[in-house]
Amino acid sequence: MKLSVLDQAPVTKGNSAVDALNKAVELAILAEELGYQRLWMAEHHNTKGFASSAPEITVAHIAAKTKKIRLGTGGTMIMHYSPYKMAEVFKTLSALSPGRIDFGAGRAPGGDNLAIYALSEGRQPYIDDLYGKLDNTLKLINDEAPESMTYRNVITSPYEVTLPEAWLLGSSGSSAFQAGRMGLGYSYAQFFNGTMNKETFESYRNSFVPSAFMEKPEVMVTYFVTTAESAEEAEYQAKPADIARLMLMKGRLTQYMTPEEAKDYPLSEMDRMQIQENRKKQHFVGSAKEVAARLEKEQETYGFDEAMICSIPHSQEARLNVYRLLARELM
Repeated sequence: MKLSVLDQAPVTKGNSAVDALNKAVELAILAEELGYQRLWMAEHHNTKGFASSAPEITVAHIAAKTKKIRLGTGGTMIMHYSPYKMAEVFKTLSALSPGRIDFGAGRAPGGDNLAIYALSEGRQPYIDDLYGKLDNTLKLINDEAPESMTYRNVITSPYEVTLPEAWLLGSSGSSAFQAGRMGLGYSYAQFFNGTMNKETFESYRNSFVPSAFMEKPEVMVTYFVTTAESAEEAEYQAKPADIARLMLMKGRLTQYMTPEEAKDYPLSEMDRMQIQENRKKQHFVGSAKEVAARLEKEQETYGFDEAMICSIPHSQEARLNVYRLLARELM
């Protein structure tokens, strides 16, 4: 199975945002050594819990520290940015690291309403026809003239560089047809809501038209995973993430606590039931063999090409070990 990494640069309790970004570099170096296909940096705004607000900058830094692993954004939240600027950014990245850059485009805001309006300088944010906006961006990256008069007569520099791979992110299946029609890879965030079906991927593949960015359809699914040498250790490491998701469902965005704090955190019976329900769909927890078997079953059922793994144990060593263990079992 092809494996990749999604890093949100989590700022766990007792660590700083600077720590989180430095740990992203460390994770990328290890992922390259282990043979992971790619590493993507997420985009999050208006939070102290994640340090990845400018993923394209982190990607550029990591590219200078690595040699062959593909690097990209999971994703660039296109509602906030000009197609012209996005095209110039990713052409520059690809010129500096040819054959290694992914433009992962997302339609979500990556933050709350306060962040949306701050990023749009207090103006009405651009939320209409995001597929059209993405199409303009792709044409500019490919040195084509978009139909829009706004971009028709500009040169997008650097000119004539190796194209990045281009992917469209989704979490509900509604974007699958569009990803295929535009000739993009399709990256499905299973860990957002835990819903996935074969029909979504069939719609993508049936609508796929080869493009300059992708010759054939490629489906990647992102899973949230906590694993360790034993199931007991995995349970211990997983509880902070379980509690953080529980709080998010209650409208409270909290920092990931330590496993020691989580171990004794008071939970109601309803909370425990909700955590177990989340475990069934959104958070894969267990020994490496157990999680690997579950991922293999998912691939057999849904037929995706690549699994992208997001994992947030509290300690960096525990997080790195997740990726070591999965590489040993699946690659």
